[in-house]
Amino acid sequence: MKISGRAQRIEPFYVMEVAKAASKLALDVANSATPMIFLNIGEPDFTAPPLVQDAACRAVHDGLTHYTQATGMGPLRERISDWYLNRFNVQVPTSRIVITAGASAALQLACLALVESGDEILMPDPSYPCNRHFVAAADGTAVLIPTTAAERFQLSADKVQAAWGPKTRGVLLASPSNPTGTSIAPSELRRIHQVVSQQGGITLVDEIYLGLSFDPQYGQTALALDDNIISINSFSKYFNMTGWRLGWMVVPEQLVPVIERLAQNLFICPSAIAQHAALACFEPSSLLEYERRRLAFKARRDYFIPALNALGLTVPVMPDGAFYAWADCSNACRTRTIKDSWDLAFDLMQHAHVAVTPGRDFGQADVHNFIRFSTASSMAQLHEAVARLKAYLEPLK
Repeated sequence: MKISGRAQRIEPFYVMEVAKAASKLALDVANSATPMIFLNIGEPDFTAPPLVQDAACRAVHDGLTHYTQATGMGPLRERISDWYLNRFNVQVPTSRIVITAGASAALQLACLALVESGDEILMPDPSYPCNRHFVAAADGTAVLIPTTAAERFQLSADKVQAAWGPKTRGVLLASPSNPTGTSIAPSELRRIHQVVSQQGGITLVDEIYLGLSFDPQYGQTALALDDNIISINSFSKYFNMTGWRLGWMVVPEQLVPVIERLAQNLFICPSAIAQHAALACFEPSSLLEYERRRLAFKARRDYFIPALNALGLTVPVMPDGAFYAWADCSNACRTRTIKDSWDLAFDLMQHAHVAVTPGRDFGQADVHNFIRFSTASSMAQLHEAVARLKAYLEPLK
């Protein structure tokens, strides 16, 4: 069978490939004294709060399971609009909000609507791997620009200006970012958007971790800067609804009918049950619970990052959001005569029974020297993981 060139250009999602290997090994050690600890997948250990679960059950019981409009249910779009106003003091008209089948669908729709064959989209290196593949699926090319710890692993206006070429269509940023948990300062994001706008380009910002910001100077939506910015968001991370596959995007008014037409053909509509459930996310008790959980994620970060640093797995930039630790493992690799973070990840799985994600997925520049930990697990699991990592690294001293 002949496979399309487009499909062949899409690399494996190594995060999930490593996860499969970790799950397989976990079965072998399930009954041992040290069952596998999974710090590799970016998925909250919390599930949807009680009101959300109850709303889903009611939707099924009441038969609210039919197609909705392609842009999503009006009441849910209104609740999201209210959330932007109450949380970020930003007016986002309901008419600019499109509910999608997860943030992934939103990114696919944005790329299909705006990226022509041969267009280039600038992204930071490191960055979330699927973002560049959404561009590739639209026959565009992701151009990865190496970043440094001094830049918080984010693009700057100067780098965007320097990298802009005749084929450049725009930028795809993430704030906070996966894998680093770092955000772009609002002043720098404004300068980036000015550069992009002067070139007639597009600014797409992945804000799926925005609700999990820990530092007020960064926890602001890009939508406050300009109505022409396209923001992607999700119910997966802050709202703890990963498997429900529900997200949204905020787009300029003139883009809404284009996105709607694409969504009608590609997805019909987002899950009706998930949409009815998501209405309950914005109830006062649910929002209080989400804030309690946000503080729990912050407490995990505040424990785990210093613990990694003490072990020599240095996190060069303190994450200001999300639930990741982007740790430099080069010293550990050299001392243990392990080639790179890929081999180290598998060695950790085998000998410490701790699953982590190697840097390979996230870029090209220096990613072989980094591993990504997810701190979305319980504090008890993080304490145990640190103990195992310490024992694993003891021979280094």
